[in-house]
Amino acid sequence: ERDVKGLYRKARSGEIRQFTGVDDPYEVPENPELRIDTTELGIEEASDLVWSYLEKNGLFGGQPAEGAR
Repeated sequence: ERDVKGLYRKARSGEIRQFTGVDDPYEVPENPELRIDTTELGIEEASDLVWSYLEKNGLFGGQPAEGAR
């Protein structure tokens, strides 16, 4: 349902190899900097979280975050 580009279908049929979650394992990050559950949030809410994170951490506009050079 969420595979609008058909990439998972192609990976399962063998057209795409080493596809994360199909024939290449997905490794859950131990300590992610940001976690967004897109099954519970709409695109606008999710993008607001991303922008807030980027602003808070100085990752766009203004000065770069410490150690991000």
